[in-house]
Amino acid sequence: MSSPFQRRLVGTIILVAIGVIVLPDVFDGKKKHYQEEFASIPIKPELSKDVEQFEIQEPVDFDAELPGEPVEVTIKSSPAEPEKETLTIVEKKQPQPSKVDYAKSAWIIQLGVFRNADNAKNLALKLRKQGYQAHTFPKDPKPGDLVRVAVGPDVSKPDLEKLLPKLKEITGLNGQLLKFTPLNP
Repeated sequence: MSSPFQRRLVGTIILVAIGVIVLPDVFDGKKKHYQEEFASIPIKPELSKDVEQFEIQEPVDFDAELPGEPVEVTIKSSPAEPEKETLTIVEKKQPQPSKVDYAKSAWIIQLGVFRNADNAKNLALKLRKQGYQAHTFPKDPKPGDLVRVAVGPDVSKPDLEKLLPKLKEITGLNGQLLKFTPLNP
């Protein structure tokens, strides 16, 4: 015979099993089943004979130079009636504008290198108020970093050389003309 404790234990196990198996289905309610929808790809339509078919051409190189002699172009309006037209391309030698690599030819005037970032920022602010394009490098210095004050950049070296005496009058500093590289100012 079984003891009352064993009967209670078996009954508790059965109730827990029923609760774990049956109750979730009861409380979930009606379940939704999702079915993926697929878009059908249409079948390739047959081209009618009335539609002209075009040939694939090679890409046009617009940077290539034009030919020096006349070029003949044949235009066919229909296969039964060929027509021929001649186009003449006159090659005109136009001077190509020289490509200036601004990254290699820009200039700045470095007025000074300061240990105190506030002094450098005040000098740059003073110059900006007078209409100069003044900057500090680096923009956000860390304590102990040296900060440069520069005017520019400008692609015209002579224009910047003319500014040197004016900047000396304003700041009392002898500026130095340096090449400007945008990635490493």
